[in-house]
Amino acid sequence: MSLRRPPALILALVLATLVGAPVLPALAGETLLEPGHITEDDVIGALFTGARAQPSCDGAASGACRGFGPMPPARPVKPNAGKAGLLITFPTDSAELTGEAMATLDVVARALQSDTLIGERFRIEGHADPRGTEEHNLRLSQARADAVSRYLVTVRAVLPQRLDALGKGSAEPVNLDRPDAPENRRVTVVAVPGS
Repeated sequence: MSLRRPPALILALVLATLVGAPVLPALAGETLLEPGHITEDDVIGALFTGARAQPSCDGAASGACRGFGPMPPARPVKPNAGKAGLLITFPTDSAELTGEAMATLDVVARALQSDTLIGERFRIEGHADPRGTEEHNLRLSQARADAVSRYLVTVRAVLPQRLDALGKGSAEPVNLDRPDAPENRRVTVVAVPGS
């Protein structure tokens, strides 16, 4: 392993590997969710920023708000919240979704349609590994983001106005030691602030 990684990250990666944890920290502070192991709660936990405004209930001493029941407790904003790197990986030079990727996206769709995330908007960011030209990687990563967004909309009925697809090229690899690693050919879901 490279010495460029902070020791805490190395320890976290080793522990996650030993216990088979479904959530691994990435180099850029991004949460990587492994296919086959993620749950709706994992996705919600990674994407929920905790910044949702609570309605005002002036004069509601009992905790009730205009007769609709108790107010949910306010949640503090989590550091690094609102971004989930999904290990929805693609074969080299491809934007075709695999069966495993579609199964993961089914879980993601249920999370996006949960009560916690239902009113939020998200950016689907496609990534490529650094093999190929910058222009080619940008087109390929956009095709990957489009494929994921299209699946979520057409197959899982996520409203299209809640998703924006953006290709990021090869500018944000998570595995610097192995540029051709599958995790560098991934999709990231990011909560759009102020949505």
